[in-house]
Amino acid sequence: MFITFEGIDYSGKSTQAKLLYEYLQSKKIKSLLVREPGGTKISEKIREILLNREHLEMLPLTEFFLFSASRSQLVNEVIKPNLKRGVVVICDRYYDSSSAYQGFGGKLNVKKVFEVNDFATSGLVPDITFLIDIPPKKAFARALEKHTLDRIENKKLSFYNRVRKGFTEIADKNRRRFIVIDGSKTVEEIHSHVIKIVNKKLKP
Repeated sequence: MFITFEGIDYSGKSTQAKLLYEYLQSKKIKSLLVREPGGTKISEKIREILLNREHLEMLPLTEFFLFSASRSQLVNEVIKPNLKRGVVVICDRYYDSSSAYQGFGGKLNVKKVFEVNDFATSGLVPDITFLIDIPPKKAFARALEKHTLDRIENKKLSFYNRVRKGFTEIADKNRRRFIVIDGSKTVEEIHSHVIKIVNKKLKP
């Protein structure tokens, strides 16, 4: 099974991805946790470029192609081989993030973004995508607790409003795959909901 977690920065998605991985490990279920961008030697190098605050002049299209390159490497080097071995793969962000961030947030042609997403991943679609949804203002409040924001986190509220709108539209068009969760709930409440959904899917 291929499970992804999506949401704007500081939504709590990374925490939930980690908690699900730890839960599956405790149940002796073969599982793997990866992140985007990253997860391979090449992808981690691309991550460094993408998040570097010195690259503020990076264009949305450049950003999108770098994400896609990193994703292609991760899918073919790590995700697909593990899925073939029967491992549950959990990914902290996947191509829905590119659609929301570079497509809706960066105002790229969303249809073309979808096409590149499909091409870069050889059509690999998640079995479940959890969207942890919170208002951008709440995310900004959480961000203030962090001393240094990376290049992508250092965006305006209007950008994040477009990103959230993008995630909402994508989820609405893919209801069989998406599970939208209120990110204002407690970590424990969200985790409980996540494992309930996953356990139901894992049953033979």
